[in-house]
Amino acid sequence: MQEIYGYELCRWKLVLVTVGVICSGGFLLLLLYWMPQWRVKATCKKTTLKDCEVVLLRTTDEFKIWFCAKVRVMPSLGASPLQNLDPIVHKVPNGHTVHFCESAAEENKNYLKKYLPTPWVENISSTIRYFTHHSVKYFWNDSAQSFDVVRGLDDSTFCSSIHNEHSRGLTKEMRDYRKMFFGINEIAVKVPSIFKLLIKEVLNPFYIFQLFSVILWITDEYHYYALAIVIMSVLSIVSSLYTVRKQYVMLHDMVAAHSIVRVSVCRRNQEIEEILSTNLVPGDIMLIPSNGTIMPCDAVLLSGTCIVNESMLTGESVPVTKINLPNPSEYPKATGDEIYSPEAHKRHTLFCGTSVIQTRFYTGELVKALVVRTGFNTAKGQLVRSILYPKPTDFKLYRDAYWFLLSLVVVAGIGFIYTIVNSILNEVSHTIVIESLDIITITVPPALPAAMTAGIVYAQRRLKKIGIFCISPQRINICGQLNLVCFDKTGTLTEDGLDLWGIQRVENARFLLPEERACSESLLKSEFIACMATCHSLTKIEGELSGDPLDLKMFEAIGWILEEATEEETALHNRIMPTVVRPSKQLFPESKQATDQEMELFELSTTYEIGIVRQFPFSSVLQRMCVIARILGEKRMDAYMKGAPEVIASLCKQETVPVDFESVLEEYTKQGFRVIALAHRKLESKLTWHKVQTINRDAIESNMDFMGLIIMQNKLKQETPTVLEDLHKANIRTVMVTGDNMLTAISVARDCGMILPQDKVIIAEALPPKDGQAARINWHYADTLTRCTSSSPAINSEDIPVKLVHESLEDLQMTKYHFAMNGKSFAVILEHFQDLVPKLVLHGTVFARMAPDQKTQLVEALQNVDYYVGMCGDGANDCGALKRAHGGISLSELEASVASPFTSRTPSISCVPKLIREGRAALITSFCVFKFMALYSIIQYISVTLLYSILSNLGDHQFLFIDLAIILVVVFTMSLNPAWKELVARRPPSGLISGPLLCSVLSQIIICLVFQTVGFLWVKQQPWFERWTPESDACNILDATNISSAHSGNETLDDEHNIKNYENTTLFFISSFQYLIVAIVFSKGKPFRQPCYKNFLFVTSVVVLYVFLFFIMLHPSELIDTSFELVCVPYEWRLRILIIVIVNAIVSVLMEVRNTNGKYLLLSEAVDRLGVCFLSSLFGYREKTPKAKYMHLAQELLVDPEWPPKPRTTTEAKVPSQENGSYQIITLT
Repeated sequence: MQEIYGYELCRWKLVLVTVGVICSGGFLLLLLYWMPQWRVKATCKKTTLKDCEVVLLRTTDEFKIWFCAKVRVMPSLGASPLQNLDPIVHKVPNGHTVHFCESAAEENKNYLKKYLPTPWVENISSTIRYFTHHSVKYFWNDSAQSFDVVRGLDDSTFCSSIHNEHSRGLTKEMRDYRKMFFGINEIAVKVPSIFKLLIKEVLNPFYIFQLFSVILWITDEYHYYALAIVIMSVLSIVSSLYTVRKQYVMLHDMVAAHSIVRVSVCRRNQEIEEILSTNLVPGDIMLIPSNGTIMPCDAVLLSGTCIVNESMLTGESVPVTKINLPNPSEYPKATGDEIYSPEAHKRHTLFCGTSVIQTRFYTGELVKALVVRTGFNTAKGQLVRSILYPKPTDFKLYRDAYWFLLSLVVVAGIGFIYTIVNSILNEVSHTIVIESLDIITITVPPALPAAMTAGIVYAQRRLKKIGIFCISPQRINICGQLNLVCFDKTGTLTEDGLDLWGIQRVENARFLLPEERACSESLLKSEFIACMATCHSLTKIEGELSGDPLDLKMFEAIGWILEEATEEETALHNRIMPTVVRPSKQLFPESKQATDQEMELFELSTTYEIGIVRQFPFSSVLQRMCVIARILGEKRMDAYMKGAPEVIASLCKQETVPVDFESVLEEYTKQGFRVIALAHRKLESKLTWHKVQTINRDAIESNMDFMGLIIMQNKLKQETPTVLEDLHKANIRTVMVTGDNMLTAISVARDCGMILPQDKVIIAEALPPKDGQAARINWHYADTLTRCTSSSPAINSEDIPVKLVHESLEDLQMTKYHFAMNGKSFAVILEHFQDLVPKLVLHGTVFARMAPDQKTQLVEALQNVDYYVGMCGDGANDCGALKRAHGGISLSELEASVASPFTSRTPSISCVPKLIREGRAALITSFCVFKFMALYSIIQYISVTLLYSILSNLGDHQFLFIDLAIILVVVFTMSLNPAWKELVARRPPSGLISGPLLCSVLSQIIICLVFQTVGFLWVKQQPWFERWTPESDACNILDATNISSAHSGNETLDDEHNIKNYENTTLFFISSFQYLIVAIVFSKGKPFRQPCYKNFLFVTSVVVLYVFLFFIMLHPSELIDTSFELVCVPYEWRLRILIIVIVNAIVSVLMEVRNTNGKYLLLSEAVDRLGVCFLSSLFGYREKTPKAKYMHLAQELLVDPEWPPKPRTTTEAKVPSQENGSYQIITLT
């Protein structure tokens, strides 16, 4: 959702802004570039949307991001596109402020129904106004007085209308006119030029500040460090440009496959025309070639059948069979016409970017598809838009970093004012401007961005070495905060393939004993095997069987052969030739008797065939599939059905379903088996071939005979239990999100350790409102789910969890419980039980039968209670959740994973703890670097401020040594600490604005300030101290007591900038050691990083710098002293400086070091409390910081006697009052 405001250009404001830009030297222009809302308000005046020239947009989420767009005018022919097209128009409220949806999922469909059908514009003018935002055009709707999105035929178009009105195609004139509104059918990912990317990167505020700093340093003749910063900035910009451009090129290549292809369309006069796919518009009739194609748009299949590879969107390379959309007017028994939706009618829709492998068709009838969406409105276009315009990453560290920088700016402002006042009072005017501005560059270090990035770059490199690729490096830090990980089941926790464990047939409504082999001689011609041979969606592609892995395993287990009709055979008949299945010769009993018996067996093997006449594909909504088949030579056809056991049993005659069906099914599902039920029915002889092709599915899938169960085994991956145990030890919650059966999922959760043996599982079965009854949730205890029947309503006390019998708080705390629910229940709870959602996700562990969008909704629900959520999936139907999670890890390298921040080369969940460990190490590194750079700024700020008081400063070579030799070397080597070898139970802090971190920084600042001040004042008290002149020789004075120190200053004619003096030398040595002290103190290792002594480069750098500093301090060299502009001081004073440094180091270490229990030492604790009190008085900071929502909720539920709900109870939804029911968001202007 977004808010939109209208503005028109104001000339006098434009003149004022121009004057301001000139007077500010272009800085105002930069400010307006960074702030689009300021730019529009500064140059335009507010007006109605009808008359506006510029629109200002603001997102309504927590980020409140502003965008602006220019309103353009397009010539119109005077006709409304809706008069012939009936597209979906997004209506929005009237007024200055308008909310509009950017995707169909966000629309309020009930709201739209009030306006449909509505013409686009009544009495349309000669021009139409529109603007483009995020690759979508918004046109002005004069009747609604708002900007609307014109959509295609993907919503509010009835299925009957698609067949009766839109199946005739478009004329060329209609096509051309619609193209004016819908534009070119192209998902255009333009790769920006290097120059454009360079300008955008250089105009970043950090680089502008660096440019300001470099100009200032060059003016101050500080060339070497300016050159170093320029080199670092150039390398950083080049690296950033390479990464961004590479991602653009990769995305461009991904979508370019279908950008321009030649397609055949059927015009209204039945003429076939070949055009470029870029000219397609909604309403065109596209002909699908028999040899396949890559779909350039979203289209609904009107005739024929297609086999499609949808790996581009779903991640699954399994071919999917698409059938034509049924015409409701042809089914007299149909329940009624329904609105077409690409999501609801997936099995009839060909999606953009998917590959049509082959088609099947009737003689004389082409395979036709109606174009419903084009360009960025397609499913693939929406995916690409989500990658091009991602939702910003909200992480406390980055927000706190900006606040911390602002505080440094305030400190710099104080120093700026102090420098000006001090220079005026001492009548120094020639350096006042440069020194005043220089204090700003000292306080806010220009090298900070590069230093902060170093840790992330090193972590990304280490991840690449272990096979984890990252396309969003900033997410690595966020992964260090993950405290909950959602896992897909199949292919992620368990193996991809399913093995046939056995079958259990039913005869006379009784289960027979389980059988291991399904290809035995006695079962060869049974209806059970016939169902296994025909009820599938397998097809042959280039001579190889292809299809769903489960179907493949099932078909391979019986050893039959599948044969499909060729195109030539199909062309000879007036109907689609059926797919034929027959047993292989090896299945028949070998006989070496008479020749006539061999001939009889040969005849049997060639005559026993089953033809698949009609197929109703598997539907995840219906949870079943069905086929109509006929055995060669039989007059009557057979219907075979397979699917979820509960669904199949409900569609069978009750007298054919065994009494112990539920208990047998439960035993298998509890053991983690995947169970599929089979059913059969003999069809009436009056059903002819033609009638079968048009019969309704519901007419076939009823009154079936239950035949038995197929038991498939899905083994856990070897590493799954170990990885989950490591996550649990680290206090990281694990959740299973799967499309599989709920009881199977619960069993797998127990087997892998996600649910411990002693833990209780409560199943939430939510039912939507029906027949005037409110929505309700039935609560069941998993182990007694099937025992709860209408005949035995009494509750057995042994079935109730201990925690529910004893209401004491202690028992409640000791016993853990988990919620499990399926996708249908989750949808009902989201809609009717919003207040229960946080409580359920707090302890929800198993979410079964979840659709792709429901997985995304679950991730959002967990994020809403302040969990940092990771998502690990194999790319199949997990794209939305992978994108939405804080850390999405795809185990598939298919194109569907292009939107996932992380992709693992090895399909194993062992990458999850590795990623979290590296994330924690990178996060701690970021904290260490930030704290070090902050201390570096403040230490140098203190030194310079003290020296300014005597009209002195640090020398150029001193600055250069500190900035290059110490700071840059240390900051780029201290980031090299690798991650700790195991996950620990606590997480690193998420932000800089926290008591311990702030107290750590503040205490070190105070320590550095105290010891620098002590050195600065103590040197003046020395008996040999005097105003330094070139003739001064404090090192060789014999009678130091006779030396007067009553000099007013250290001015000298030979030293223009007054660099050489005793105070300067003292502060240079003390501050240089302080940089190294805080580097060691802040370079923390365990428990998130390896100890710093294992970081060879860091240790080497620090040791070399320490040795060098000790050498030049204790053994002065004339060459070095001259270079650094140091003066000679007595050896005794050098030893006293050493004592100051040692004491400084001891105090700093005591402040920061923790003991083995993780608690601060007494000194550190005292400082912490003082810091908290200081923050409390200064910022209103409270000692008890607000915890995450889930922690508050957990505490509340511990003392709630009504939670968790008792088994076999029901919770009914409350009818919302007018006050808290449905509502609209309004923005006041």
